[in-house]
Amino acid sequence: MSQDSNWQQQVWQQPAQPGAPAPQPQPYPPYYQPQPPKKSRGWIVALVAVLCVFGVIALGMWSCTSAVSSSFGTLGSLGASSYASDADYLTSDAIGVIDVDGTIQYDGTTCSPEGLKAQLDRAEQNNHIKAVVLRVNSGGGTATAGEEMADYVRGFSKPVVVSSASMNASAAYEISSQADYIYTAKTTAIGAIGTALQITDLSGLMEKLGISIENVTSSDSKDSSYGTRPLTDEERAYYQNMVNQINETFIQTVAEGRGMSTDEVRALATGMTFTGMEAVENGLADEIGTKEDAVAKAAALAGVSTTKTVSLQNPTSSLNDLLSLMSSSRVSADDLSQALKELENDGSLAR
Repeated sequence: MSQDSNWQQQVWQQPAQPGAPAPQPQPYPPYYQPQPPKKSRGWIVALVAVLCVFGVIALGMWSCTSAVSSSFGTLGSLGASSYASDADYLTSDAIGVIDVDGTIQYDGTTCSPEGLKAQLDRAEQNNHIKAVVLRVNSGGGTATAGEEMADYVRGFSKPVVVSSASMNASAAYEISSQADYIYTAKTTAIGAIGTALQITDLSGLMEKLGISIENVTSSDSKDSSYGTRPLTDEERAYYQNMVNQINETFIQTVAEGRGMSTDEVRALATGMTFTGMEAVENGLADEIGTKEDAVAKAAALAGVSTTKTVSLQNPTSSLNDLLSLMSSSRVSADDLSQALKELENDGSLAR
């Protein structure tokens, strides 16, 4: 008989006292119940690492100097030229102000070709808007977007004056160079004429993670920018030539816009920014001044005396755009809900 059974038997065999209630059996003494081992969540870490690797590989990075392009666009690109703004209710002369604030890219805002063109067209068609001020605060972005936006500014029929905020660099400066006049603050970082191409080589990291990738391609260099292997010398030379061609286009655009020779601009095309004071001295900017100075200059170039301004901006968001974005997603709410339930049931989802 076990020790627990003997203990219980002794309790039952104790003699009862006269008039005392019948003794009740005592419960078994508590015993230790070990907790089930927690399931390892190491696979989640490994999965995240693998997804990050493949995400970077799929991204591909092709851009102009300061070419840090954001991966997600804002929701303002739909119907940019169809919504009503203060500009549509003008009854007297005014100067339109367009903010170019952020990365130059294709996102539908006024930092994009389609967004900027929509507002320049609005100003072009409005007889009360006599000139436009571009309030620029951008470190640059993609080369092609900058090239297109520069073309739109150059083709605008009314005066354009740039007011530089804290930064007016790279693709943003390419756009600004096509304006009739450029104001800058003394401490503005301006210029950064140059082009960069970045190709990330993740082959060493993938080897450490035990990931092996085989690219089946139609030609030897088709996977050169995938990040799964180092570049060959021939591929590196090819990409360098491409960068040089794009940079030459950048230099020519600035030279034409600023009325400088290509040699003068090339001497300044170090990829580095200048202070506003240096930019005025070397010809990349015209004058130190504020946004108000830019508005006054735009009015003077247009031959009007008004300093009234009207903001020209695309809508930043709308309910319809949000619903459209959600409906276009490849991952449904049901899929996400089911995935969360599976993680929770597996014990891997921390609370």
